[in-house]
Amino acid sequence: MIQNTTADVVFLLDVDNTLLDNDRIILDLRRHLETTFGVASSDCYWAIFEELREELGYADYLGALQRYRSNAEHGVTADERLLLMASFLIDYPFAERLYPRALEVIAHLGQFGPTVILSDGDVVFQPRKVQRSGLWDAVGGRVLIYVHKEQMLNEVQRQHPARHYVMVDDKLRLLSAVKAVLGDRLTTVFPRQGHYALDPVNVSRQPAPDVTVEHISELADLDLSQLLKQPIDQSRAAKETR
Repeated sequence: MIQNTTADVVFLLDVDNTLLDNDRIILDLRRHLETTFGVASSDCYWAIFEELREELGYADYLGALQRYRSNAEHGVTADERLLLMASFLIDYPFAERLYPRALEVIAHLGQFGPTVILSDGDVVFQPRKVQRSGLWDAVGGRVLIYVHKEQMLNEVQRQHPARHYVMVDDKLRLLSAVKAVLGDRLTTVFPRQGHYALDPVNVSRQPAPDVTVEHISELADLDLSQLLKQPIDQSRAAKETR
């Protein structure tokens, strides 16, 4: 969905461990694998998963299953029943893993400018996650999913032009990369949620964000005149989103 007018502000919202508790999803998946298929099959899957994430730069759950099957076809010991995990992933109740007040945050920010999901991921599972969680409808279908979103900023700006952007993401590395491109046109917001955000090594390697919150829910109560790095005409911004 391409935005026709230039907004005063556009909010770019990450999904995993920003609006959605992805660590909890992974924990549920790990327990399901071990209980249903055994520890050995689970360990095999996660080894492939990490190998693939290192190659691609994002989590590809279904791609790991595909590689798991390929290994089995080439004589590597594997439990073919693990392929049933695809249905567990596709049918997972993602809406139950939204962080408290996540949808309220989107509605609150939407009063001041368009809200856009900007996520890394594959072209099958990640859109499914965004849809089933309710996030797709919450942002009015403004969903962008790329392999490396920090490399797609020209396309992001083409589809959703704005004088100023606010990016909310649990990965400081990505916030810093986008800040290096957009400069003062970007306010970076860092919710300290999930294993990436709480890893002191990851945090120490990157510049400090513009804004840090302990939980995404805080944004629902935040005064946007304090959040944004430059004042905006909020009444005008609200009109442009109607």
